[in-house]
Amino acid sequence: MSDPQTVPVPGRIMAAEMAEQPAVLQRILDEGAPQIREVAAQIAARGPRFVLLTARGTSDNAALYAKYLIEILLGKPAGLTSMSTTTAYGAKPDLTDVLAVTVSQSGGSPDLVASTKAAREAGAITLAVTNNPASPLAEVSEFHIDVLAGPERALPATKTYTAELLALYLLVEGLAEAWGLPRPKAGGGSAVKDLPGLAAGVLARKAEVKTLAERYRFAQRLVITSRGYGYPTAREAALKLMETTYIPATPFSGADLLHGPLAMVDNVSPVIAIVPDGKGGEALQPVLDRLRGRGADLVVIGRQEQVEAASAGFALPAGVPEEVQPILEILPLQLLAHEITIARGQDPDAPRALAKVTETR
Repeated sequence: MSDPQTVPVPGRIMAAEMAEQPAVLQRILDEGAPQIREVAAQIAARGPRFVLLTARGTSDNAALYAKYLIEILLGKPAGLTSMSTTTAYGAKPDLTDVLAVTVSQSGGSPDLVASTKAAREAGAITLAVTNNPASPLAEVSEFHIDVLAGPERALPATKTYTAELLALYLLVEGLAEAWGLPRPKAGGGSAVKDLPGLAAGVLARKAEVKTLAERYRFAQRLVITSRGYGYPTAREAALKLMETTYIPATPFSGADLLHGPLAMVDNVSPVIAIVPDGKGGEALQPVLDRLRGRGADLVVIGRQEQVEAASAGFALPAGVPEEVQPILEILPLQLLAHEITIARGQDPDAPRALAKVTETR
């Protein structure tokens, strides 16, 4: 007969790693920020004209967040790469004066390494953002930023995602400072410094998320939507829900949702809307109105007044600048994925058919 103390508790590892996030954010602010600022200064001195971002999976959503930051705060054009153009088709673009940023938790996927190596050979300034400074990706890159999240054992990435977001924000803040651009609202003030404490407060409200999880225990599909800085959160939330609960969850920009997919939403369709407190939330308002008009089961992650106007939701701390809100927005959605998975009798620590390092080529 098995000793109850040795029987694995489903979701124990993912829960522990989610709980580490405030400490990880604090570690980045205390230990990582000076190094990130130095890397930003060296890159800024090279004067890149364009930024290319390369990633897969969860890190791809962090890269999309960085794309918003770069275009909005730095005024630089930024794009997400299609790695197969170089790894499968052998394309050789001219990347002179381009900053190529590759984001990867493990830094071990062969296509990320090959793509970054090719970018450096094509003249790019290469920067790896990883949780492993000894990784092959870090070795082939000219610059490296360690997100300092510590070992992550659960298959669903949680603490590495929020660590990547904060590291990328600090990189962009450093570039803005080096180029003499207006300082981001969150930069240098209490907003970023308060993130660890605010994150701890959000994670402490697990009981609220358990109540939300009951709505989706038997869901057949989910639609998740947002705009602006919140859109990467919608994509990451959908990924977390699909890889842990196995519920098909489709993320849409609010603008894209109105261009056709809204037709699939009816009065029994569960929709999760991430409503940023700022211009992204304002742009999403017509979408929320249309969803309410169709009688959708609308759950809002955002401002208290938006939550009160929805079927249910989770209110986020007020007064946080929009460009760093994604670091907090994803936390209740990570908890939601964990709680739904447990309620469905599955183990979020070890989703079927997944590996921690996905070796695509």
